[in-house]
Amino acid sequence: MTRTVVVGLDGSPESLAAADWAAREALLRTLPLRLVHVEEADSHPHPLSVPDAGSRQRRQRAPDEVAAGLARRHPALDVAVEHLAGRPAEVLQGTADGTDLLVLGSRGRGALAALLAGSVRLSTVARAACPVVLVRAGPAGTEGTHAPSAEEAPHRDTVLGLDLGKPYDELIAFAFDTAARHGTGLHVVHGWEPPAVYGIHPAALGPRPVDDLTAERAGTLAGVLRPWREEHPEVEVRAEAVVGRPAHRLLEAAAGAFLVAVGRHRRRSPLGHHTGPVVHALVHHCTAPVAVVPHD
Repeated sequence: MTRTVVVGLDGSPESLAAADWAAREALLRTLPLRLVHVEEADSHPHPLSVPDAGSRQRRQRAPDEVAAGLARRHPALDVAVEHLAGRPAEVLQGTADGTDLLVLGSRGRGALAALLAGSVRLSTVARAACPVVLVRAGPAGTEGTHAPSAEEAPHRDTVLGLDLGKPYDELIAFAFDTAARHGTGLHVVHGWEPPAVYGIHPAALGPRPVDDLTAERAGTLAGVLRPWREEHPEVEVRAEAVVGRPAHRLLEAAAGAFLVAVGRHRRRSPLGHHTGPVVHALVHHCTAPVAVVPHD
């Protein structure tokens, strides 16, 4: 199967921001870009509802117009449009097979429509076979996206959230590859919470035990990253083990980041779309692009 970058389009400002981000990424990877528009098969389930042919035609024209605009802005970009039918989450998950990257718009928290659309994104993130990048649109009334441009990227960090209990190679490789490709620094964050001792929070025992544990984890983190730093000497790496909830620490580090990369287990069960508290928090609250990388 031909390697591609795929972006899901639903006409929202967020999906247009995702298309713009995906176009730049496809060019950098020298890969074709596929714009996928999914028309829900049961979008008019009520027996008294009458499909609006004009509205449907407008929805179907929109991806072609987006493709034309991207082609004008990026003449070297190989861009194609696919109109598919079915349940959006299932169709998007299907497009991820054999794909390098799946890019979606992300609305965070908000109105009911945004939350319903968010369920599609969460389900896709939880089940897609390839890395999924979620991109926010810029603030209302402004142009562009929250994603830095190619010119801004070298001045921002790629942020990697790493669990030292499961430092999976797929996630680390994705983060180093992203930083190397875009010329960014790599900020590796391992957030951890000290265990309670006999029901007493360890902070009550004095600073030394926590400091010692933090130093130990920092040493472990340095050991995990050492072979990757040797393989990518061009990437400037800053690594830290910090006390606190991992999601909170990552959100702090993500302020102004080029991209935030986190991992999730590949799901074996066909039911549910649980992604874990860190991914859930980033999807809803992070303004930087978030890459969720599946691993075994």
